[in-house]
Amino acid sequence: MVDRGPAAANARNARGQAHGKVYLAAVLRWRHSDALAALDQRVSNPSSPDYAHYLSTAQFRHRFSPTREQVASVQRFLRAHGFRVGSVSKARMLVHASGTVAQAERAFHTDLRTYKIGGHKLREAATPVSVPASLADTVAGVNGLSESLARPLAVRQAPPAPVFLQAKPCSKWWAQRFTTNQPPAFGGQQPWIVCGYAGSQMQDAYGVGTNIGVGNDGSGQTVAILDAFASPTIEEDIQTYSQKHGLPPATVQQTVFKPCKSHCSVANQQGWYGEETLDFDAVHTMAPGATIHYFGAADSSTGLDDALSSIVDNHSANIVTNSYGFLGENVGVSQVQTAVQTQQEAIAQGIGLYFSSGDGGDEKTSIGYVSTDFPASSPYVTAVGGTSLGVGPTNNYRFETGWGTFRADASHGKWKPSPPGAFYYGGGGGTSRLFTEPSYQDGVVPSALSDRYGGHGRVVPDVSMDGDPTTGLATGQTQTFPDGSVKYAEARYGGTSLSSPLFAGVMALADQNAGFAHGFANPALYALAGTGAYRDVLPSPTRLAAVRRDFVNGVDSSKGTVLSLRTLDMDSSLRTTVGYDNVTGIGSPFGAGFIAAMATP
Repeated sequence: MVDRGPAAANARNARGQAHGKVYLAAVLRWRHSDALAALDQRVSNPSSPDYAHYLSTAQFRHRFSPTREQVASVQRFLRAHGFRVGSVSKARMLVHASGTVAQAERAFHTDLRTYKIGGHKLREAATPVSVPASLADTVAGVNGLSESLARPLAVRQAPPAPVFLQAKPCSKWWAQRFTTNQPPAFGGQQPWIVCGYAGSQMQDAYGVGTNIGVGNDGSGQTVAILDAFASPTIEEDIQTYSQKHGLPPATVQQTVFKPCKSHCSVANQQGWYGEETLDFDAVHTMAPGATIHYFGAADSSTGLDDALSSIVDNHSANIVTNSYGFLGENVGVSQVQTAVQTQQEAIAQGIGLYFSSGDGGDEKTSIGYVSTDFPASSPYVTAVGGTSLGVGPTNNYRFETGWGTFRADASHGKWKPSPPGAFYYGGGGGTSRLFTEPSYQDGVVPSALSDRYGGHGRVVPDVSMDGDPTTGLATGQTQTFPDGSVKYAEARYGGTSLSSPLFAGVMALADQNAGFAHGFANPALYALAGTGAYRDVLPSPTRLAAVRRDFVNGVDSSKGTVLSLRTLDMDSSLRTTVGYDNVTGIGSPFGAGFIAAMATP
């Protein structure tokens, strides 16, 4: 078995020989993989007599987990090469071990070097990783030799720990207030940006407020949230948020994995706290009766794989929202294999995995070529894209279009660059280079999107909800002010890490109403494409934009402010169209109609 690792490991990025400790996991293959694939198809297909007839964790392990003898053979191999063998995951897919770089190089016949990738110094395999032929049928890969860092996908302009306050003016609803003495654009004055929608605005605009009001609020359901690390104030913050926004107190559980073994800086940890806060607030907004179980991975690399494997191994929830992603699909074969096997296990057990589709549009400005993001690109998860949502003065749905932002800044009475400016960020999507088109997308996704890169590829996203920071959610977190005081404050958040937990909340309502877990929902979601269960998110017929003012220091006007123009529905090379598109997928859920349609196969 050979694992070539991420393609980013090249001479141009090389920084020298790797040294130090290595924390790895041998990834063991599921037994009877063809039978598992067939089972996953049946239990997730609404037209199958086996639909929603899932396996228990014990049944899954009995039928598909590696044998104890296979685990023992891998442990012997690791010990023979000087590794300290650690834990084995409950489903026996991951055998953890630690050792030195030199031991890893000898055991797996590779050369580990450091590279500068995405602003981080990461370890990568410069030559293919291999295991002995005697283990080739057992070991699918070795996770952790090559490092990849996932990114939190909440969009704001400052790390969460120092305070971030919004400059005014801003609007309570879309186009409540227009600029008067600012540079015009697209033929006239543009509205001020939304201050941040309240929970009731989101509920009513997406048509679930009535359901929630009569008790279809997610009661009896558990939504798991997975991020790296753990905010120390999250439980206090969600209760304060609930009180301020007229929501019931949240029921919260937490499982935090420790210790952190790589990329453990305070700044990196703080960068995830805001992500966690947004996830909590979005899930609780759309499913205020559901239990939130937070899982904090030990780190933002393989710790996320370990934590997700634990969630699935223990069937900790039927719905798992994941607001992170890697930069494109540039991850090692072993890490992809680890994720896919965990996803296959989740499907068999009736667990739905929801992933943010990304915030860099087609990613070309980040990595130099067009790419969708992993893990959202996997055909075994539901990828949730981003929209721009216009809510009216009575919490009414005014419009929804694709999230894609070009930005221009005000300078001497003019916008520079000239409107629309330059691409800034937008909902992730596109055609996978790793995965072929799944059967559930056949007949829904246009061939013009799937037939790229010499094959018939999986296209992202599947569905979408609000993700544009210009139309984002008001989110509350305890933060540190310049005078050293620590207190709760709210700001507007966006990103597809808003979209994914919003949709996970809607699925909690759908599960409660249906009386069963939808698990891997994509076949059911695509079966409803083109029906009244969705709003088809359409391109904007006119150029929409808003004006945003920000404090330079993130707190007050003492260092001045920056004025910018932010467009809607301009997403790199991705385009919002009638029907399925690679910005918004099938569309956004149409409230009570969506929930009712999901109740029957």
